[in-house]
Amino acid sequence: MNASVRERPENIETNENTDPGRTRANELISRIAGILISLTALCVLSPLIIILSFLIKVSGKGPVIYSQDRIGKNGKPFVIYKFRSMVFNAETGLPRLSCSNEERITRIGKFLRKYRIDEIPNFINVIKGDMSIVGPRPERKFFIDQIMERNPAFSELLRIKPGITSWGQVKYGYASDVDQMLERLEYDLYYIRNKSLFLDIKILFCTTGTILKGKGL
Repeated sequence: MNASVRERPENIETNENTDPGRTRANELISRIAGILISLTALCVLSPLIIILSFLIKVSGKGPVIYSQDRIGKNGKPFVIYKFRSMVFNAETGLPRLSCSNEERITRIGKFLRKYRIDEIPNFINVIKGDMSIVGPRPERKFFIDQIMERNPAFSELLRIKPGITSWGQVKYGYASDVDQMLERLEYDLYYIRNKSLFLDIKILFCTTGTILKGKGL
C-alpha cells in the first residue's frame, strides 16, 4: 500500500482516565470479553483451521504454526503465534520486514495475509493473557529500538497489551520499513490517547470490512 494515499491520522488528543478503580474494572471486563471472544472464534473457525493447517503443511517444509518473540505490555517479551505464511527459515541474519510482493511468502501465505487469516492463532495469545482483541500490534525489539530513537512516544504503546487488530492496522495497514512504522505510529498514539469502548467497536467493524474485502495486504 502506498503511504501517500493512506488517510492522515486524526489530531492526537489526550483522554486520560484518572480513576484507578474504573481502570481496573475496565481491564477485567476487557480480559473476560477477550477470552470469551477468542474461545468462540477458535470453536467457530475450527473447520477452517483444520483445512488451513493441512494446506500449510503440504505447501512445503516447516511448521504450521509460526512463533516469534514480540514485546508486550510494560516491555515484557512474549511469543506470538501465527499461521506460517513464509517459506521455512525465511529470515536469516538481521530481522526483516515483509512487503506485499515478498518472494519469501508462499502461495497459501499470500491468501492468508490478504484476508489476515494468518493471525487466527493470535487468539491463543489473548487466552494466555499476552494480547487483547484490540490494541497496537506488537513489534520486535529490533525495530522498537530503531523507532524509539526517532520517536520516544512509542513507549506509550507499551502501557497496554498489544492487540490482534489496531487503529494503525485498519487505517494504515502493514509497514514494510521503519519509516512506515513511524507513520503508522501516529494512528496508534491516537488510539492510546483516545481509547474508548466506542473506538474499539469501530476498529472491529473496520477490521471486518478489511477482511471481507481482502485488503489485508
